[in-house]
Amino acid sequence: MTPEQNDLITLSNPGTPLGDLLRHYWQPVAISDELEGDRPLKALKIMGQDLVLFRDENGELGLIDRDCPHRGADLAFGRLENGGVRCPFHGWLFDVNGACLETPGEPKGSNFCKRIKQKAYPVRESGGMIFGWLGPVDEAGNAPDLPALDCLAAPDSHVFSFKGYLDCNWLQALEVGMDPAHASFLHRYFEDDDADASYGKQFRANSTDSDLPMTKVLREYDCPEIAVASTDTGFRISTLRHLEHGETHVRITNVLFPQAFVIPLSSTMTITQWHVPIDDYSCYWYAMFTSFTGEVDKPLMRAQRLQLYTLPDYMPRVGRHNNWGFDIAEQKSRTFTGMGEDINVHDQWAVESQGRIQDRTREHLGTTDKAIVAYRKLLFQQIKAVQAGNTPHGMTQTHAGPATIDGVAPAGTSPDAYWREAVSRLRAEAEWDVPALAL
Repeated sequence: MTPEQNDLITLSNPGTPLGDLLRHYWQPVAISDELEGDRPLKALKIMGQDLVLFRDENGELGLIDRDCPHRGADLAFGRLENGGVRCPFHGWLFDVNGACLETPGEPKGSNFCKRIKQKAYPVRESGGMIFGWLGPVDEAGNAPDLPALDCLAAPDSHVFSFKGYLDCNWLQALEVGMDPAHASFLHRYFEDDDADASYGKQFRANSTDSDLPMTKVLREYDCPEIAVASTDTGFRISTLRHLEHGETHVRITNVLFPQAFVIPLSSTMTITQWHVPIDDYSCYWYAMFTSFTGEVDKPLMRAQRLQLYTLPDYMPRVGRHNNWGFDIAEQKSRTFTGMGEDINVHDQWAVESQGRIQDRTREHLGTTDKAIVAYRKLLFQQIKAVQAGNTPHGMTQTHAGPATIDGVAPAGTSPDAYWREAVSRLRAEAEWDVPALAL
């Protein structure tokens, strides 16, 4: 890859080719918890744009540009009152649609405020996640509907949303989720514990239809058979590990173009995770944990995650500043990385240690990187499509959420047949009306 190509697929500020592409998709901009409290207003930066997200007295969400259109003062310090956010500089008031409701300094009877419009962006809330649309809208100013993902269709009681900061470019953060081989090493533990519900230890749970801990399978079968298939929503990645006695460990994950992946957390829970640029050198991951069979314990899950992240900005407690918690003694006896047991820290080290923007001119991709290769080709193609004025590939409201599993197929059973049967079983056991899963 040339330096110019690397810039093309990493730089997302307004006016860049990649930025134009990403603005054709709904972007997670916050989790609902961030607007709790007495002042539900938060400053955001998304793909280099400075915005303000707020909830008015009626509970309606607004997402507007951060600079006041009067003299450019910072609306992140505005007062929430009288149906909108009021700039402290001269008292101009803006509602959730960006309409200027008041310009107090103007003469009585003036219609000046009717000529003022702050740029506002469509916003939606689902499952504790808040999405913004920063791209083109139709003549009526409307954005497309949210896609029909399971995490967005599930009742709130069955979804938990969270986020975390990464000190690197969005693309290398996303690409770790397309790499099925890394789990055999990066997330390797030297002991097999019983299934543990703690966050980040999902590979200690047992695979579906098996008493084998995932960590044991991944550790002892480190040369998987990987296949990548194009889908209407991106890619399906099939990873097979052929076990003893003819059994096959089957792990199906999905890439949702352009910025998300769907992976199994357990036999009854999935993670849908987006990677959203803050700017060219940092990003947030946004995750929705979706349970098909039981309500999620949100207070417990949040408490577990806040052991690793600090509020209000969801900054990690370990990182470059303290070598990601690296401990030599632990690396010798407990974990492959020596960076604790939480796989999110392992992934954080892997992507941040590449540099804030990975220099892809120096990498040497191998067989296990076939999904990354396929994704980058699609990314280049779709950037060109948008430059040509065409609609890019990816999720729409008509697409069903892709199916994902981690299980062990019995000897003599086709991995593909096992996958389809396991997905059908999951849908039948679900406690809510699951949209048709794409197979």
